[in-house]
Amino acid sequence: MQPKSKLKITVFLVLSILSVICFSVVASLIKGRWIAQFDSRVISAVQGMESPWLTTVMHGFTFIGSTPVVIVISVFSLFLFFKFLHHRLELVLFLVLVAGTAILNQLLKLVFHRERPTLHRLIEETGYSFPSGHSMAAFALYAALSFLLWRHVPSKSGRTIVICISILMILMIGSSRIYLGVHYPSDVVGAYLASGFWFTFCVWIFQWYMENRKHLPSSKE
Repeated sequence: MQPKSKLKITVFLVLSILSVICFSVVASLIKGRWIAQFDSRVISAVQGMESPWLTTVMHGFTFIGSTPVVIVISVFSLFLFFKFLHHRLELVLFLVLVAGTAILNQLLKLVFHRERPTLHRLIEETGYSFPSGHSMAAFALYAALSFLLWRHVPSKSGRTIVICISILMILMIGSSRIYLGVHYPSDVVGAYLASGFWFTFCVWIFQWYMENRKHLPSSKE
């Protein structure tokens, strides 16, 4: 394994560990006074921008982050990756990232049992609040797409556009949940950290396997 490749793999492992640590800190504080103040200030700032056109926009981003739309985008992406890139291991990584994030979100919700905000809801939602499912799904989906497309976009400007679009979608879907009154800001932060852990952990495993598969006992030259 080349030193540069080894460093890249190590970076994903370190980011995975940092994500777990930061998520644990946020999770331990969700019932505390400091988080309550943080949530209150951010909610006031975000919902203070309320207007008819912005509400329509936020409804749109929440719809894009909903489970049916995420499934449609995921299936379409899998088809394109298989049809044009023919990289089956990347398809497995994509499936593990997106499906694993959904499972992880449900498990975490059952662990923390945090009730949703009740003040100034613009839409109705059921289920527990922490961490935000929309935010976790958005992070997993668009981070996975960025990672898989990165090596196949030839120009630096093209790769920059892919990253910027992904960041925009992740941030706007998370923000829409706060704006619409169905999640606390700490739900969204926790979601990004939880999904960030799963993403970096899976990519670490994937990169390690890709670098070492020729040397594994079951691999064929």
